[in-house]
Amino acid sequence: MFTSGLQHVAAMYAGVVAPPMIVGPACGLSPTETAFLMGASLFTAGIATLLQTLGFWKVGAKLPFVNGVSFAGVTPMVAIGKAQSPGNALPIIFGAVIVAGLLGFVLAPYFSKLVRFFPPVVTGTVITLIGVSLLPVAFNWSQGGNDRAPDYGSLTNIGMAALTFLIVLVLRKVLRGFLQQISILLGLVAGTLIAIPVGITDFAAITKSDIIGFPTPFHFGAPQFDIAAIVSMCIVMLVCMTESTADMLALGKIVGRPADERTIEGGLRADTLGTAISPLFNGFANSAFAQNIGLVAMTKVRSRFVVATSGLILIVLGLSPVAASVISLVPLPVLGGAGIVLFGSVAASGIQTLASAAMEKGENSLIVAAAVGVGLIPIAAPTFYHHMPKDLLVVLDSGISTGCLVAIVLNLAFNHFGKGADTGEEADATESDGTKAAVMEADDGAPGEVSIPQQPNRRATDSGDPASAPAH
Repeated sequence: MFTSGLQHVAAMYAGVVAPPMIVGPACGLSPTETAFLMGASLFTAGIATLLQTLGFWKVGAKLPFVNGVSFAGVTPMVAIGKAQSPGNALPIIFGAVIVAGLLGFVLAPYFSKLVRFFPPVVTGTVITLIGVSLLPVAFNWSQGGNDRAPDYGSLTNIGMAALTFLIVLVLRKVLRGFLQQISILLGLVAGTLIAIPVGITDFAAITKSDIIGFPTPFHFGAPQFDIAAIVSMCIVMLVCMTESTADMLALGKIVGRPADERTIEGGLRADTLGTAISPLFNGFANSAFAQNIGLVAMTKVRSRFVVATSGLILIVLGLSPVAASVISLVPLPVLGGAGIVLFGSVAASGIQTLASAAMEKGENSLIVAAAVGVGLIPIAAPTFYHHMPKDLLVVLDSGISTGCLVAIVLNLAFNHFGKGADTGEEADATESDGTKAAVMEADDGAPGEVSIPQQPNRRATDSGDPASAPAH
């Protein structure tokens, strides 16, 4: 459990610390204060992950989800930081995040009802976009992560990424059992060891880090509530909820337990409650991390308790800066090489879902074509929307969000309303049968009967105990 959990942490570590690394300087923080903000983000990510995997009452999807700081909030938070004085920026951001989290918690039961508008033609499109949207992150890491650095895109960085990529593939091919399950972690360790004599491993963080450092509540001041900032973060929260819904649907298919309305409601409650709590410990808005879905798909380790172990590791890292710095030893090019495999696995899962989406029925192929095309705009042309109002960029700069919205709207237009409604209903029925077949094929035969809505007598590996199975 520890090694598999550590593998999840290694895969998402850079994604958690990157937002505070960007927001901190924008708010006028010193390097020491920014490091404190990074530790706080790790700590709050651990709390949010435990809420999502273990849960209580009606909180938590109880799926193997890792939660962390959402990138969707970076742009508006940087804008808030630049518009406010250094002493007020973070308190205003934290106040807005608290309100946004509480609003999302209230809206979760209603937002989860949108699951009926996510047939396989929509979910397959969104899952594919999730993977494709993450691949540029891996490519950036492979080049060094900082496009202003003199060695960005150097032969050394790309060579290390390529070597790590090959090591992961070879390990997946030759290893068996438990070692195959942690092949990503072994690949990261091997790549890091090779990177030491190459000279791209930085040990400075370990020498400057404290052994223990608790994220003092409201370290940067009591939260302040600014209307404009609150509106911006509430929009971010809706974007996060949309992406988390898509992520839950994706992971549900991968683990053989399709996410129903109740599961999504619990997952959104965990996301939003974690977001509302995070500012208490100097953290930001949290959402599910899509990169870890690829790890679940690749390793077939579907236990939510393994990911709960990841949450505990994140909390320890947040409480011990020196421990966190050990994970940060993994050079970004090494992480990028492994990330190409991880994120590609997510896209492959989406393509597999689309294969069962009755593309020959109705206008399903047109829905996929339009949604993927629009979703790829922020990826292929990052400045495409740069003349749009800044408030709209929160949604438009996310290919996952725009592609998801287009897929939902077109599915409604072609398959639920108008002259194509009857054909669409037939297609949806066929898609449902195809999804059931895909789930059966994906099942690895692990013991344990769980009850899946509309799929009686299907064997599936639940991500926890029988109590976590979705109710009818």
